[in-house]
Amino acid sequence: MLSNMMDLFDRVLLDEENPFTFQPYHKAIREPFDYYTFGQNYIRPLVDFRNSYVGNISVFSDMEKQLRQGHNVVLMSNHQTEADPAVIALSLERSNPWISENIVYVAGDRVLTDPLCKPFSMGRNLLCVYSKKHMNDFPELIEMKRRANTRSLKEMALLLRGGSHIIWIAPSGGRDRPDPLTGEWHPAPFDASAVDNMRRLLEHSGVPGHIYPLSLLCYEIMPPPQQIEKEIGEQRVISFHGVGLSVAEEIKYGDVTAQSRNADEARGTFSEALYNSVVDQYNVLKSAIFRDRGAVSSNPAISLSQPWR
Repeated sequence: MLSNMMDLFDRVLLDEENPFTFQPYHKAIREPFDYYTFGQNYIRPLVDFRNSYVGNISVFSDMEKQLRQGHNVVLMSNHQTEADPAVIALSLERSNPWISENIVYVAGDRVLTDPLCKPFSMGRNLLCVYSKKHMNDFPELIEMKRRANTRSLKEMALLLRGGSHIIWIAPSGGRDRPDPLTGEWHPAPFDASAVDNMRRLLEHSGVPGHIYPLSLLCYEIMPPPQQIEKEIGEQRVISFHGVGLSVAEEIKYGDVTAQSRNADEARGTFSEALYNSVVDQYNVLKSAIFRDRGAVSSNPAISLSQPWR
């Protein structure tokens, strides 16, 4: 713990002296200082691996085969904490290390500007965007943010044209929050336009592409503020807890929209199918981790395991 905190404060102070600026497409910095390993080592002690599970580990192996063939993979996911990339990588580092280190995350601007968050972001492959939720925070910056998002979309299109890329995106546009009445956490609804934009980019790349619904349950280790905050510098609270990661079989646009009457209905139907799968997986992970049922929570569609054992 002492070593991790020393490394973190060193990196924060170094960035204060010489601020790092993220490009629209940022590749993880691995030398002379390995920011990726730094992030892994910092989050690892927060994860109770005895009470953590991965759903459908075999599907990640299917993805790797597709990526080796030059295909692209997109993970449509809920988003719970700033530590999500590390949770994904830690869950897969034994079974699928290539995926752990090569996922490209679509990241909001806040993780690129908060001094405490920047060192962790520097260790991930990122496509940097401004979230819709914060687009209008400062009216004088709206046009700049729009231009920046256009540049990031162009970078994403270039990546997809090259093939063999795996991209994680949270179509909700931000982190999950608890229900104000019940206090229960659940995946935030997907923005159908964000899902459709990503699907069209994938289809127009000229390379075979696959879309998978991914579910994360990890809010206990670093919960976000109860409400969306405008200012940078949120309080961080960390704890030791089990986490969950699950992926379901690929969902194909044509299969779920065949009966749709128009493009708008098809767009909503596809987004809903992805979101419902994420929620179904989330509920299985919740049963395993919070109700102490473990792998017994598995069902015919979601098989839980602990690939690090």
